[in-house]
Amino acid sequence: MAEISTSDNNSKKTRSHKSSTKIDMTPMVDLGFLLITFFMLTTTLAKPVIMQLNMPEKDGELSSQVRCSESLTVVLDEQNKVFYYQGVECDPKPKETDFSDRGIRQVLFDYKRKIGENFTVVIKSTNKAKYRNMIDLLDEMKITNNRRYAIVNMTSEDEKLLSIK
Repeated sequence: MAEISTSDNNSKKTRSHKSSTKIDMTPMVDLGFLLITFFMLTTTLAKPVIMQLNMPEKDGELSSQVRCSESLTVVLDEQNKVFYYQGVECDPKPKETDFSDRGIRQVLFDYKRKIGENFTVVIKSTNKAKYRNMIDLLDEMKITNNRRYAIVNMTSEDEKLLSIK
């Protein structure tokens, strides 16, 4: 509330009266906090972006055979290294790449163009690979629009193959 206080002196001198104003800011502060609270409660927070990953049932171990001519095996290793080759049965020669746009993304686009839509990516990870690398590779699968992929464990044949390099 705004108040104007004037002092009333019953003196006979006529002087110009100077009025002092005093403004009470309490209601304005209350209104400010009410508005802040209202907007905080009514805004929608950013929803987390998630990737849906379908996993098989754990009833039994199911495996499907994929021809080596229609598959690409991608192995994640330490220091953001990515190795890829085409199936173990096809006498593979592992090649090394990275997570740049000219790296694994280009490899996935090239194999998809060469093999076609029935292209399956088999994803394997060594014990030294970082979790972030797996997330980055799954993002690359989404970017390249590869819908057929499987995350499997490393085998002794894979470890021997990578030790040869």
